[in-house]
Amino acid sequence: MRKKIVAGNWKMNTTPSAGKQLAEEIASQLKDGFNADEVILCPPFTHLYQVGEEIKQNDKIFLGAQNIHTEDFGAYTGEVSAPMLKDLGVDYVIIGHSERRQYFGEDDLLLRAKVEKALEHGLKVIFCVGETEDEYNRNHSEHVVKRQVISALFTLEPEQFADVVIAYEPVWAIGTGRTATPEYAQKMHAFIRQLVVQRYGEETAQNTSILYGGSIKPNNAKDLFSQPDVDGGLVGGASLNANSFVEIVRQI
Repeated sequence: MRKKIVAGNWKMNTTPSAGKQLAEEIASQLKDGFNADEVILCPPFTHLYQVGEEIKQNDKIFLGAQNIHTEDFGAYTGEVSAPMLKDLGVDYVIIGHSERRQYFGEDDLLLRAKVEKALEHGLKVIFCVGETEDEYNRNHSEHVVKRQVISALFTLEPEQFADVVIAYEPVWAIGTGRTATPEYAQKMHAFIRQLVVQRYGEETAQNTSILYGGSIKPNNAKDLFSQPDVDGGLVGGASLNANSFVEIVRQI
């Protein structure tokens, strides 16, 4: 059955020393156990080694990166590759976040290449999908999400797809304080799971974790996580405070 997962996306926040302390606080508060199958911390590239050191004693806390390049090595100044991340002990990589799509022009074909590269090197993928506010207002949510899922993921072989976690993040709810209602989140998660059924079959779909992202906080996490097709969350701002992030983890 699918895993219950809570991931924290720190984005471009904290310094390496502050990130080390944050990871230490989270690991300390979770040392006595938690119900989620996995907790994933995704700090900036500069923090990966220190954060990894702080969490390595807990076999249910994993290390994630926020992006990768499509090539292993080469003249790509400022980029970070899958082999580099793997050698650092990274377990997961976020691909397709709306901020990468919006600010850096990453399209479906590029994201497909990134997914394939990550999986080639044994990294698991948290693949983000979601509609903008304009697309939501025009009732295009399902059309957009379907395109994103099919274009980037459905060329994978079943054994590759088994290492993919999908994160549904409505763009209009990311960092805005607005959150999809639990009912709307459930509707979209069920829609995504049905897409997986159609491509890979019921068993694979029931083993695929689908996370919700978009202004998750301690006061709304429980209602979101209680939905039958919501398997956890990709947490942004609330993951930058150990107490709030741990409280969200404990809601699952």
